[in-house]
Amino acid sequence: MNIKDIDLNLLRLFDAIYRTRNVSRAAEALDISQPAASQGLARLRAAMNDPLFVRHSVGVRPTPRADRLAGVVRQSLGALELALNEAASFDPRRSRRVFRIHMSDIGEGRFLPDLLQALRERAPGVRIDTRPVAAADIADALDDARLDFAFGFLPQVRDTRRVKLLDDRYIVLLRSGNPFLRNRKTEVSLEDLRELEFVAVRTHRDTLRILHLLGLEDRLRLTTEHFVVLPAIVRATDLGVVMPRNIALNFAQEGPYAIIEPAFPLREFTVSLHWSKRFESDPAIRWFRDLAVEIFAEPAA
Repeated sequence: MNIKDIDLNLLRLFDAIYRTRNVSRAAEALDISQPAASQGLARLRAAMNDPLFVRHSVGVRPTPRADRLAGVVRQSLGALELALNEAASFDPRRSRRVFRIHMSDIGEGRFLPDLLQALRERAPGVRIDTRPVAAADIADALDDARLDFAFGFLPQVRDTRRVKLLDDRYIVLLRSGNPFLRNRKTEVSLEDLRELEFVAVRTHRDTLRILHLLGLEDRLRLTTEHFVVLPAIVRATDLGVVMPRNIALNFAQEGPYAIIEPAFPLREFTVSLHWSKRFESDPAIRWFRDLAVEIFAEPAA
């Protein structure tokens, strides 16, 4: 037999007859006529080259072939029904959905703690899988469901749905005892920055662009791949790091750090949540989007 010879209604008929052991009751359960059920059973028998059910004193009995098929058919119909129902609605308290999300390492530090706390309270079975993706590939990854969402400042990502979460700006983070801070007022000029040496993060290009625009490439002493190592480096050295203010404020609360805010070029930026137009009506996507906006979006001015 070939799977193309079997349609879904025939499988539903098979399952109903197997459960009721009666063609008439199966027809009633499916709200079809007795002749339609009999014709469907005849088609199944021909396709599978097996009688499947034989007459019995109180109805029909399954053949060994039918017994072998019954579990698979019932499991398949159940999985399909579950998938269709989940596509039509989303119950966060019962869902086991995995949301695949693009975040940078610094984005993970900013968003994951609050997000996971909210999920624990509202959707305890939902899981998060962070998948950093090259910026040029994010839109395609969203469209083909390799990603569900992308968080971040992603000006190069186009043709997606997006919602603004927050405004931020780049600052310089230093250790609180850095000699640069001695006898200095709160305002720091761009020219003053030539007295500093810097560490930069390769994956966050705008920080490197800022140093380039200021002509400070020769003051760059370390380029690393991730933000996560920066607190230890800044704490142990006199290096400064250009980084988002929101993250720096968290660092400053936990250690001996200072923040200075020169009038950088390109210093203002917007962090957004991106998702695919294809999945705009997906209930799970809508639910997660609304949750992220509730948790992270700044109130309108």
